[in-house]
Amino acid sequence: MDIAIGIMGGLGLFLYGMNLMGDGLQKSAGSKLKRIIELLTSNVIMGVLVGMVVTMVIQSSSATTVMVVGFVNAGIMSLTQAIGVIMGANIGTTITAQLVSLDVDFLAPVALGIGIVIYMFSNKPKHKNIAEILIGFGILFTGMDFMKEAVKPLAGYQGFTDMLLSFGHHPILGVLMGFAITAIVQSSSASMGMLIALASQGLIPITAALPILYGENIGTCVTSLISSIGASRNARRAAIMHLTFNVLGSMIFMFILSKPIVAIVTAIDPTDAARQIANAHTLFNILNVIVLLPFNKLIVKLALKLVPETKGEQDDDKVVKYIDDRMIETPSIALANIVKETLRMGEKSKESLNAAMDGIVDKSKEKIELSFKREKLINELQKSILNYLLKLSKASLNEDSRETVDALFNTVNDIERVSDHAENISELSSIVIEKDLSFSENAIEEMKNIYSKSQENFKKALKCLEENDKNMINIIYKLEDEVDALDKLYRKLHIERLNNGKCTIDSGVVFLDLLTNLERVSDHSCNIANRVESN
Repeated sequence: MDIAIGIMGGLGLFLYGMNLMGDGLQKSAGSKLKRIIELLTSNVIMGVLVGMVVTMVIQSSSATTVMVVGFVNAGIMSLTQAIGVIMGANIGTTITAQLVSLDVDFLAPVALGIGIVIYMFSNKPKHKNIAEILIGFGILFTGMDFMKEAVKPLAGYQGFTDMLLSFGHHPILGVLMGFAITAIVQSSSASMGMLIALASQGLIPITAALPILYGENIGTCVTSLISSIGASRNARRAAIMHLTFNVLGSMIFMFILSKPIVAIVTAIDPTDAARQIANAHTLFNILNVIVLLPFNKLIVKLALKLVPETKGEQDDDKVVKYIDDRMIETPSIALANIVKETLRMGEKSKESLNAAMDGIVDKSKEKIELSFKREKLINELQKSILNYLLKLSKASLNEDSRETVDALFNTVNDIERVSDHAENISELSSIVIEKDLSFSENAIEEMKNIYSKSQENFKKALKCLEENDKNMINIIYKLEDEVDALDKLYRKLHIERLNNGKCTIDSGVVFLDLLTNLERVSDHSCNIANRVESN
């Protein structure tokens, strides 16, 4: 019982420390991680590098592959890109194993002490992120030390040591053991930590450890497979590619390359079993990528065969394009994509506004219907984005990212209000058609002019949000002043036309309501720019 409690306690500390260190690294990386993802092209080698770097930062290959499933599900990553990232993630995860295999337990109290002091006495977000990394490092190694101490008494149980040794003679059993452990704890790094803890106490040789290692490699696929349930066919294919890659690699190495790996790692570290296992893990994952990388297209084709296109079946059209709950595993990347989704919503609002204005000028029922259709989509987008922002706000974010999330809540509402004004204009268009109203040439010219200014301001506000361009803010404020001035001027000119009998009462009411709606579109554009300025 004491052994089990010790292992569970150590494992808990290990997982918590790893997650804390990963969170700190993510916060420190911030926008850098976002830029790394933007490097993705159809070049599979670039995908490997991206997957490797991202996994090294977030300290979890499972989180990376789940994120990949999310990207594929959202339709913003192809299967060709995905296979490269998946391969790279396997290499990136070897860093943790290398770290815990080093005999640096003495650094744990030092890292904890320094980290806690920095966290308690510094108010700077960057310093707190560094503190989280140090505290996570210290807790990780404390957990590792707990597991090492907990497994020491197992050396006295002949049955246990015989069972471990049997894995060298019956590798399938070892694979199943490794798979089961990783599937349960949902972390290949944690199961590797347990394996290294056993090795450090001389309980398991490299020959018996390798089958367990291969099983752990397959077990890490469980997370992405579970994540793909209920997702699009391409997302399920991405999870299948992950499984295929890891199973093929494990089979190749178990039946063909195990002996060469044992020979290499024992030559590097003849007596240190923990270092042998860590080096074998690294060597296995690097060679696995090298061996299977030339066959990446075949793996993609196999996934397409295993998850085929059903006759007459198509993926449902989704309201959202760039966001997926799976991406919240990597908050900085999720934030970049929620900004993209918000900008997409802005483009839909702009389309609705354009259609509404065409409806009133051209008396087009088709344009009015288009505007109403866009408005319904925008309302759905608003709900989806706000719900996603709420989930993201609970994730581990640095201060800058948290401020961006807070600002986006209001920005999304401003964009939706622009769409509401477009809907109002469409309703005015319906009145114009229904009552067969007409406007003077001057009135039409004035409507087009103020619309052009309002639309331009909204367009610039979206660009300002996209590029975080603070230089554009003054231009937006200036345009807003011009719209306000035109609103006042055109109201005055309208009253003159009304007094001179050049305009009917019904047309005049529509004209004034139109001015009000367009002026408020410009107001919301200023609100968007103002939050970019203050962020």
